[in-house]
Amino acid sequence: MNLEKLKSEIDNLGAEELSQLFEAVNGSDQVIIIGNGGSNSVASHTAQDYTKQLKVPAYSFSDPSRLTCYINDYGMDKAYAQFLSEFATTDKTLVILISSSGESENILNSAKHCLDNNVSYIVLSGFAKDNRLRTKYGDTALLSFWVDSRDYGIVEIIHQIILHAIL
Repeated sequence: MNLEKLKSEIDNLGAEELSQLFEAVNGSDQVIIIGNGGSNSVASHTAQDYTKQLKVPAYSFSDPSRLTCYINDYGMDKAYAQFLSEFATTDKTLVILISSSGESENILNSAKHCLDNNVSYIVLSGFAKDNRLRTKYGDTALLSFWVDSRDYGIVEIIHQIILHAIL
């Protein structure tokens, strides 16, 4: 049953990691949160709450006009990395990358952009423990959160709980 799995994943959240997330967000001069689909909704909601409640300027890449422009001009796989190259411009920018599967090419390219440009980043993923976001970029991220589920709903809800637990 999904409710039992959800409870189990909530129980797996660690206070130390959430404290580190709080410190990372509050130590930044801006936070950029990126995700696809439902994860984009989580990113948008979280960005609003970080700005409002934590007083840290936070942004998501969810403006339809800009998003479709970047997809048209740079391609879906490179659109988010291009956004980061234009907006993750300070030494204290924190990028939070969300991919339920950990296999989204545009999120993987964004992680590579962060790594190549010394931009601090955090990854949130789910599904397979050996997903590419976690295995390729988890060790160089400030934090790597993984949800042990292949259910989009559970993964997205736990990601939202993680990101909101610091409010």
